[in-house]
Amino acid sequence: MKSIIKSLTLASVMTLGLTLAVAVLPASAQAQDGPVFELRTYKATPGNLEKLMARFRDHTMRIFEKHGMTNIGYWLPTDEVERQDTLIYLLKHDSMEAATASWRAFSQDPEWRQVNEDSNRDGAILDSVVRKYMTATDFSQMK
Repeated sequence: MKSIIKSLTLASVMTLGLTLAVAVLPASAQAQDGPVFELRTYKATPGNLEKLMARFRDHTMRIFEKHGMTNIGYWLPTDEVERQDTLIYLLKHDSMEAATASWRAFSQDPEWRQVNEDSNRDGAILDSVVRKYMTATDFSQMK
């Protein structure tokens, strides 16, 4: 009797695992094949948020587009403390593979390298970066 229960339990677990794997597959495929959004939060070094924003406004956004990244939006937090040093932005990529290729090309772009060097001439203006890749739900207005 115990071996039958163990067999049923093992079979149930395997069936559940297979069901979950199949249920997750379409979402995984979508994440790899469809548009991917990248949320980035930048923390500037003390006193350098304006320099960081100028770099985006005057150079980075255009260079992103040159390498296949779509600028969606740029924000400052409403929190007064975070607002002093934090820039949040959202990019759209055709896929994860496209995101990887775009960032690689961007990092090797001679214009970007010069802009980065020039903007950090008096010291680093960027303290930290947090990024998160996301895919849109089927009910999202943004796809």
